[in-house]
Amino acid sequence: MSKLTGIAASAGIAIARAFILEHPDYSIARKTIADPEAEVAKLEAALEKSRAELQAIKERTLAELGEKKAEIFESHLLILDDPELISPVADKIREESVNADYALQEVAGQFVTMFENMKSAYLQERASDMRDVTKRVLNHLLGITYISPAEISEEVIVIAEDLTPSDTAQLNRNYVKGFTTNIGGRTSHSAIMARSLEIPAVVGTKTVLSEVKAGDLVIIDGLNGDVLVNPSDAEIAEYTAKREAYQRQIAEWRKLRDEPTVSADGKHVELAANIGTPNDVAGVIENGGEGVGLYRTEFLYMGRDKLPSEEVQYNAYRTVLENMNGKPVVVRTLDIGGDKELPYLDLPKEMNPFLGFRAIRLCLDRQDIFRTQLRALLRASVHGNLRIMFPMIATLAEFRAARDLLLEEKAKLKAEGQEVSDQIQLGIMVEIPSTAVLADQFAKEVDFFSIGTNDLIQYTMAADRMNERVSYLYQPYNPAILRLIKNVIDAAHAEGKWTGMCGEMAGDSTAIPLLLGLGLDEFSMSATSILPARSQISKLSAAEMKELAAKALQMGTAEEVAALVQRTAQ
Repeated sequence: MSKLTGIAASAGIAIARAFILEHPDYSIARKTIADPEAEVAKLEAALEKSRAELQAIKERTLAELGEKKAEIFESHLLILDDPELISPVADKIREESVNADYALQEVAGQFVTMFENMKSAYLQERASDMRDVTKRVLNHLLGITYISPAEISEEVIVIAEDLTPSDTAQLNRNYVKGFTTNIGGRTSHSAIMARSLEIPAVVGTKTVLSEVKAGDLVIIDGLNGDVLVNPSDAEIAEYTAKREAYQRQIAEWRKLRDEPTVSADGKHVELAANIGTPNDVAGVIENGGEGVGLYRTEFLYMGRDKLPSEEVQYNAYRTVLENMNGKPVVVRTLDIGGDKELPYLDLPKEMNPFLGFRAIRLCLDRQDIFRTQLRALLRASVHGNLRIMFPMIATLAEFRAARDLLLEEKAKLKAEGQEVSDQIQLGIMVEIPSTAVLADQFAKEVDFFSIGTNDLIQYTMAADRMNERVSYLYQPYNPAILRLIKNVIDAAHAEGKWTGMCGEMAGDSTAIPLLLGLGLDEFSMSATSILPARSQISKLSAAEMKELAAKALQMGTAEEVAALVQRTAQ
């Protein structure tokens, strides 16, 4: 048995066999071969294996996830049977006496380039399909064993260097019981998704990928940040008991599910949930969420080979609004960029992607994408209590431009005879220091603020939250951060507006007393954090927390603030 320590990123205990997720290296050299016909036969065998795989995946996807998700695998099967792809590969092997993998990569690469240069959006999207199919066939030609996260069909714990947002978007929590990574922190997107999926996760272990083999029995302790590899029977029994004790604690918290969130001295605040997909709403309701404080719509755009249509988006937003049954739903418009990429958009690589062409900046430039999303949201607005917020707003001009596009699409829809709600609140994410400083001016024009502390902290401290070497600067309790938060809340309240927080800080047990004291109106967090937060707030006096926050604002370091909270509020 070996034991590793990392960062507890998502609470819970999981015990399952290890599934190693590594992305293969498809670097291929040209080789001269002596028997071209044998090489063609090798190609045909790889094609046949790929067909069988895709057919099985398609059938399982159809049964478990529906026709829409299965369509992509049907299109991949069509590519495998396309003589315009396969015949040139076989011809190249015979005419040039080259290896099958090289011939396939060369011919498929030409098709990818051709599709990418087409004017038709539909044909441009075929480039991604071609890449995926090529990799599948290459796996068989090169003897690579690779299963994507979407294809996991047994209970496992995923082991990886890191998980990209598109990886996590494909995880099925029926099978993925938890995951652990070499790198990452509590605010990395893989950690955030783990909390959304309600699966245990430990990140930042540094060496788990090299110390665990596929099939090893692994225990993930997402409460303390421990990972046990091939534990003894006694340790399995210990952690099974620990898992059961945690389940009992959850059962106690669940008694508060239908209770309002009220402090010990009677102040009411709203506890909402952050979600990534319509399927997450069940967890919000189960955990007593009073609303959705952040619907991350980018996950609608991930794990697919083309932009989601207006109809696909409308159905997703409508489902969330209807299932929340009149409770508020704050939808964040597309927030792509930084570490969240969409391969089919083929955006240029940037030196500093977190400071680059992302979120509202991309949407204002690519109005075709943005207008489609706005139309879908406006159409869905009649099915519930919709609030829309724009991410990464740095200037008033950006907010006004985004608002004007929304109003244009609203007018068009009404002219088309479509019903649109006139009760939609329109707000912004406050995640850039310039916006927090100028909150008094923004508050005159927006309906609400939602503070995105994950980015606000990294931009204020000039510290990449994904970089472990500067992780010590990710300081939510730093008085500089608290002063910015206070400025935003006070500016909103001066204009009769409300302020929420949808960063991970909102569910942090050390931060909650401070935020209550600063006057935060809405706390939005992973669904599993709601009931522990409600229990904590019920024991706190808002008046006393106001005094606590005032003291914290005058301190010099995050450590001093944390110590103050520990002494007086926990």
